[in-house]
Amino acid sequence: MCGEGEEAQDDCGSREEWTLLFWTSVAVVVPVIITLWCSAQRSKRKSHMKDFFRKSKHGWHYTDLFNKPTYCCVCSQHILQGAFCDCCGVCADEQCLRRADRSLPCKEIMAPSSPEGAMEHRWVRGNVPLASYCAVCKQQCGTQPKLCDFRCVWCQTTVHDDCMESLTDGDVCDLGEFHSLIIPPHYLYRVNKLRRRHPDEYSKLGSSCGSGWTPVLVLANTRSGNNMGEVLLGEFRTLLNPVQVFDLSQLTPSKALQLCTLLPPGSVQVLVCGGDGTVGWVLDAIDAMKLKGQDQFIPRVTILPLGTGNDLSNTLGWGAGYAGEIPVEQVLRNILDAEVVKMDRWKVQVASKGVYFRKPKVLSMNNYFSVGPDALMALSFHAHREKTPSFFSSRIINKAVYFLYGTRDCLVQECKDLDKRIELELDGERVELPSLEGIIVCNIGYWGGGCRLWEGMGDEPCPPTRLDDGLLEVVGVFGSFHCAQIQVKLANPVRLGQAHTVRLVLKSSTMPMQVDGEPWAQGPCTITITHKTQALMLYHSAEQTDDDDDETSASETESPTPHDSPRAPGPASARA
Repeated sequence: MCGEGEEAQDDCGSREEWTLLFWTSVAVVVPVIITLWCSAQRSKRKSHMKDFFRKSKHGWHYTDLFNKPTYCCVCSQHILQGAFCDCCGVCADEQCLRRADRSLPCKEIMAPSSPEGAMEHRWVRGNVPLASYCAVCKQQCGTQPKLCDFRCVWCQTTVHDDCMESLTDGDVCDLGEFHSLIIPPHYLYRVNKLRRRHPDEYSKLGSSCGSGWTPVLVLANTRSGNNMGEVLLGEFRTLLNPVQVFDLSQLTPSKALQLCTLLPPGSVQVLVCGGDGTVGWVLDAIDAMKLKGQDQFIPRVTILPLGTGNDLSNTLGWGAGYAGEIPVEQVLRNILDAEVVKMDRWKVQVASKGVYFRKPKVLSMNNYFSVGPDALMALSFHAHREKTPSFFSSRIINKAVYFLYGTRDCLVQECKDLDKRIELELDGERVELPSLEGIIVCNIGYWGGGCRLWEGMGDEPCPPTRLDDGLLEVVGVFGSFHCAQIQVKLANPVRLGQAHTVRLVLKSSTMPMQVDGEPWAQGPCTITITHKTQALMLYHSAEQTDDDDDETSASETESPTPHDSPRAPGPASARA
């Protein structure tokens, strides 16, 4: 009997163990299955949404309660998960998205005007910008916690629900503050109806848009610098005609600039959102327009700096980098106040020794050419960015990596004895080189992310520099540590001279070289730098405060060294 009791207890204990094991397994496996199912459903939903976004006429982007608190334009409820259109501002949650896409039209890039020639407002209800004011009563709009008030997607006018009936000027839309930069839908409609495509016809149509009409095309590189390109594209589409805004990751500059040939000659401005490399890409596309005989449609170029160095942007007065510190509205106002200047562009011809049947490599230069330690840093940075591009998405991280490579080169000195391996000629005259590690040929005032290289500390007199004088400034550096000293104004570069033509002969070994931040390793060769053409750029003269004026006066008193000015004499200094 005792044995039977023990067996029963063992069976009961075993059954309890199996029950515990079963429910433990259920408690672990079921949440995993639910998580995997939810993940698969989320992935499937996102795939359907992307396909829907691609086919829609709206520029839909994901939004949620935490990303961008908004109200649905269909059901008026608060959006937990949904999308918004960065062109017209329509918002909808997931359940109402397809209905909103059918019933709420987006901005029309091409449409006829009214019989009187006026353009009607295009109102969208709700989600008006913060700190916007009613055009009728001048009180703040969008203050109620619900879908309320109206905004015109063209002129950005905002009106209260109750003030809509009292709105003066009827339904006439003047395109708002930036009317001189916007391509109106009726202009493209009339161009499409033209039987004779001729510049004179475009000028006649352009006169109907106002005397000072200078439309701007926005070309943004979403891969530059701190990855602000996507946000900027949406903000510019909101303020301008979406047809004016181009994503360079989807369309090349050559194709985007063909819109210039449908606008009045000499009226177009191009805003390049990106680094110096993106600017060079656009300027090369403009040179291609000249080869096609489209000289009269050549636009003027301005820059919104998103890259790492941004030396060309700094030289033209647009700053050393943009991180959203000023709104895009102010960016457009600065373009309206900018001046037109000419900038020299140069041809860099690289003829490798021992290769007689291959054409020399030809590159375009806007900023500088260099051989030596700074090119080595750029080459190392470029190689690692190609391997892990996601790591190099911040301007601060990029500069820190440059610093690490420069520190390593101070210890290794891979470019020493450059003077024994290279010959330099300025305008045909041989230059005796001291014991250098690097040579830098500059076209602009800034180098290395904000350093005025040719001036150095400013304690030694030097010839002035200009963007349009047809001269290059050639300097030498003793190594990476010398470059760092120059950047913090503890040393001067070795000024080797100014010239219209620069010729370098690399006699032996392989050296790192770069043109405008694009590096490569080069064997024995002959490099010839000659004038190529001039580009029309926009120069921004920033307003100075009283403190800035005092500092400028003090610096001028301390040092008589003249500062370079990008302003060109004569008609090039005319207002944009």
